[in-house]
Order: sequence, then C-alpha cells, then structure tokens
Amino acid sequence: MRQLLLALTLSCSILLAGCNKPELSYLPEQATVLAFGDSLTVGVGTSTEHSYPAVLQRLSGRQVINAGVSGETTTAGLNRFPSLLDRYSPNLIVLLEGGNDILRNQSQQQLKQNLIEMIELSKQRDIELVLIGVPEKKLFSDSAPLYAELAEQYDLVHDNEIIAGLLRSASNKSDPIHFNQQGYQKLAQRIHQLMLDHGAL
Repeated sequence: MRQLLLALTLSCSILLAGCNKPELSYLPEQATVLAFGDSLTVGVGTSTEHSYPAVLQRLSGRQVINAGVSGETTTAGLNRFPSLLDRYSPNLIVLLEGGNDILRNQSQQQLKQNLIEMIELSKQRDIELVLIGVPEKKLFSDSAPLYAELAEQYDLVHDNEIIAGLLRSASNKSDPIHFNQQGYQKLAQRIHQLMLDHGAL
C-alpha cells in the first residue's frame, strides 16, 4: 500500500511539473513578433533575407520585425526598447541581447538588471517574451547563468543552448561571433520550434 501511495505521489508530481512549464498565447495570423537584439538579430554575416527574423517570418507565417542593432549593449537596448513597444505593439518579443556586454567585459549585474527592466516593461504591457541565452566569454562556454535565472524568476519560455551550440561549430559561422546563412536558419528553426512547443503556433 505504501509503495502504491509513493507511486501515485510521484506520478502526480511529474504531471504537475509538466503542467507548470511556461506557455505562450496562440498568435493569430495578423500577430506581430518583435525580434529584439544586436548583430545576431540584424543578421551580420548573411543577407537580410537570411537573417533569423526573416526566416522565422517565413516559417511561422507571422510578421516578424527585425529590431536588431549591431554592437548594441543592453544599456542602449533598454533606452530604445519602450519606443519600439509603442511603435509596433507586438504580441510576442524574442529577446536576444547581452553578447556585447559580455564581449566588452561589462558588469553582468548591470546586464541582468537591464534585461529585468525589459522583461518588466513587457509584462506591464501584457506582451509575452521568449528569452534566448548568450554564452559567457569562455572557450566552448554555455550560456551565462543569469539567463536561466531570469527565465526561472519570470517563468519565461527560453533557450540556453542554441547560441552556444552554433558558436562551437565553424560550419555555422561567418566569423568568430556571427553566423552564416546556415547558422541563422538553425537559430530561426529553434525559435520556431519553441513557439510550436509552447502553443504560440
């Protein structure tokens, strides 16, 4: 009897854990996705039509705005973030930023705070957000821990592996820190899969 109760308790815990995973609202065909970030969002290393926002638009059938600025830090990003929310009123934001803070050895505490403020601004406007983690400045590094911490704190759909994984493979890169057409295609496919897995599509 005790074993049966333990088995039932374990099963319930697993089911509840599954139910607690972050979900996204379904995006109608007229929805707008704001792809916000730096040069990886711009698509440096390939043509505009092969940037990840352009590929994601084709995959999803939803409008995807490329709001990337090359070389941008999160401090500069935070300054322009509210005006883009005003301009586009997006249904979903894909936030991929922080690489330049890390490359320039800027404060990770400030990086985290800037991302928090972007996330908070999104929440205040009831705009859902997908967070993409950026690696630390180390060879073969995984994403900086702060991205997983923020995803857990705010219950966000996120990915902490795709950027680091692509950067480990020369076949996906146009230079040491940017992707080529194949790399951006894989990034778009991963974000598209996240949207599918969590109910946005």
